[in-house]
Amino acid sequence: MKKNQQNRKLSGIQKLAQSINDRLKSKLSRRVVLCVFTSIIVIEAILLIPSVKRREKELLSQIKQMSSGKVAWILITYPNASHTELVNHLSELMQHHPTILGGAVYDTNKQKVGTFGEFPELSLSEVNNSKKLFFSTSSNVYRYDDLIWSGKDMQTDYSIIIRHDCSNLRPELLAYISRIIGLVIIISLFLTITVWLCLEPIVINPILLLRSDLNQAGEAIYNDQEPPAFSSTYLQRQDELGEVINAFELMFIKISQAISERKKAEAALQESLEKVKTYSQALNYELEQGHQMQKNFLPAQISQQNGWEIASFFQPARQVAGDFYDVFELSNHTVGLVIADVCDKGVGAALFMSLFRSLIRVFSGQNYFEEMNEDLGGEKDKLYLDRGLATEDCYHALKAVCLTNNYIAKNHGEVGMFATLFFGVLDINNGKITYINGGHEPLFIISATGEIKEELNSTSPAVGMLPDMKFKIEQTHLEVGEILLGYTDGVPEARNGKGEFFTNEKLRLLVEKKAASAEGLLKEISTSVLNHTGSATQFDDITLLAVQRQV
Repeated sequence: MKKNQQNRKLSGIQKLAQSINDRLKSKLSRRVVLCVFTSIIVIEAILLIPSVKRREKELLSQIKQMSSGKVAWILITYPNASHTELVNHLSELMQHHPTILGGAVYDTNKQKVGTFGEFPELSLSEVNNSKKLFFSTSSNVYRYDDLIWSGKDMQTDYSIIIRHDCSNLRPELLAYISRIIGLVIIISLFLTITVWLCLEPIVINPILLLRSDLNQAGEAIYNDQEPPAFSSTYLQRQDELGEVINAFELMFIKISQAISERKKAEAALQESLEKVKTYSQALNYELEQGHQMQKNFLPAQISQQNGWEIASFFQPARQVAGDFYDVFELSNHTVGLVIADVCDKGVGAALFMSLFRSLIRVFSGQNYFEEMNEDLGGEKDKLYLDRGLATEDCYHALKAVCLTNNYIAKNHGEVGMFATLFFGVLDINNGKITYINGGHEPLFIISATGEIKEELNSTSPAVGMLPDMKFKIEQTHLEVGEILLGYTDGVPEARNGKGEFFTNEKLRLLVEKKAASAEGLLKEISTSVLNHTGSATQFDDITLLAVQRQV
């Protein structure tokens, strides 16, 4: 049983030591306690100085009262004593009272009439204006000089200044100071410990709980967990710390609400992104299908004619394009050459590109469309045609431009779609080209030496703008070694990352380089254009068509 009591006592001491250690670890507690302790010490020190001075005055006053009583007894006992007798009686005080070391006697005229023992340093004229406590460095003793008897005040013929030994005054003052300092330390420690003990339940524990709650809140927010039960919320405080706890709770509620709203927004955004992704995939699939279908509208492989080389280059800016070219055989040793650029871009332009290409092919290959002349606006009368320059086959083929124009303008005029188009009929036997240039970029005829021999400029307006437009037929001729080069505006208007155009001037410089073949010329041009654009976004389709007469 005794052992159990010892264990409990030891356990209590350990708990106390642990509690003190925990309090010492609290930085805020240490700072507050240190500030309180220091403040009390400073206040008590300020009060100590006047208290010591006051005690010193009390002790000196006691000495003065004792001496005054002795002197008064002598004056009353020997009222008629002479100066010498009075001094002798006063000197006898030194034998019976060791604190009296000497003195000086003055008459009513403030003239010294006698002295005994040690002569006081304090003169009668300095009584009210000088210090009265002196320290003798030779004997290491304190001296106290003071006016013990004043003839003016006491209605006598003498004023007496006595010198006292105050050696016992210093130990008394030191003892007094020690008592005061001890009391100050005890009071300071008591108040400091009291404040320290009160700090823990009032301030430290709530702050530690709030710190723990902040850590839990941070973990919950970081790990996207449900809000925990905060310990500090159970503290019902009506002070500033309570306001801080309430502000923390309100802050966490707002953060939780914001996170909840963010999650809802993210979920809605994710759902929207999934829809957009699904739609984008479907759209890409449709565009890819359109791209494949559009590729089928272009010649998969150009049929080469004896003595001729025909080459092409095509790079769309998007999955579907508005540019197109075509090479197809007509009757009587003639070949149709088409290069066109439908206005606008994207799916709409691609659809109209397919329509333009199909109409040109169909209308140029069917002679019975002559019977539709009146219904389509009498296109024969609209053509400037010199029968001496164009054969009947060329005439019927080029009528396809008028028929296509009227069909587009009358049936799709509200859409406002049109195309710049070059349609030429090449006679492979003699190199003659009969053509219509409907608002397209000028085509170049390049000589065998690399010079631009001729430019086939626009002869008519763009196709599909208005019905019953007049289209003029022109003719030219290719000699052996010469190349006919056609291109769309995507070539000179190709831009690099700085927004700089490729320009017609650069194209002409490339064209004027002597090319061995049509394929070589297109490779030279396309490589230069693609090097110019680099990684910049392509804004327009790039289309090239070249025909070279070899024999």
